[in-house]
Amino acid sequence: MPHEHLPPQSRSRLTRRGRLALFLGTLLGLGVITLVPLLHHEEAPEKPRRMVIPEGWRAPQVYAAVDRELKLPAGSTKAAATTAALALPAEAKGNPEGYLFPATYPVTSKSTPASLLADMVRTANRNLATRAVADGGKAHGMTPYQTATLASVIEAEVDSPADMGKVARVVHNRLARSMPLQMDSTLNYALGRSTVDTTIADTRIDHPFNTYARQGLPPTPIDSPGLRAMAAAVAPTPGDWLFFVTVKPGDTRFSATYDEHRKHVAEFNRLRAAAGTPPRAPAGPPAAGAAPGR
Repeated sequence: MPHEHLPPQSRSRLTRRGRLALFLGTLLGLGVITLVPLLHHEEAPEKPRRMVIPEGWRAPQVYAAVDRELKLPAGSTKAAATTAALALPAEAKGNPEGYLFPATYPVTSKSTPASLLADMVRTANRNLATRAVADGGKAHGMTPYQTATLASVIEAEVDSPADMGKVARVVHNRLARSMPLQMDSTLNYALGRSTVDTTIADTRIDHPFNTYARQGLPPTPIDSPGLRAMAAAVAPTPGDWLFFVTVKPGDTRFSATYDEHRKHVAEFNRLRAAAGTPPRAPAGPPAAGAAPGR
């Protein structure tokens, strides 16, 4: 039965303007539809790896670590160091030793030996420029490079970070008295080793880093010192010590007199003998070359 009581259905017709609006809307809608999948397929940002440079590493150790991290042939980073235009002081003469600051660095697929070394040097310069370190260095008449050099000796000599200030004081006291530093760490650097077994023959080698035979700081830093060592270098613990020796791990003895130092060295040698290790070469008196090292 026809629904005669219903009004007749009228079919609406789009005007030309309406058809144009619908067409544009359809195009815009399709644009949104096609854009969404593209956004979903964007690559996630690369998550950096972490490379740790410990305190006290020498430059060759840092170079080898970068080569391993970037999966490069051995020697790649060492070669890059000579052409990387690093922000080193003129005193360094292009040698980054002491300025490859120990810290944790991000590594990505875009990292290169030059970029990582530059980051380390920038970090070293930033720490050497902190107010405490910079002002303390000036108070002792030291350039930032000399501060890095002294800090590197402290870093190499200490058995415990708690002794950094005392080791720094020994160095300052010896420099003030024009005494050779006589640090085993500088001999180790000259000989490319790390040991406490210093012999009389070692102390007589003709080498710029032999601080038994030459006065003053070594010509360059001998490792990568951290901020604590830098701070100790410019703010040493008050004291009159001229000698120190680490008798056993965690037990470093500081002395103001040579006689007291000899007693500590004797105890060190007794402990070594008990462990079946040859005794250390005896230290000479201050005028002849006492050995304050560990």
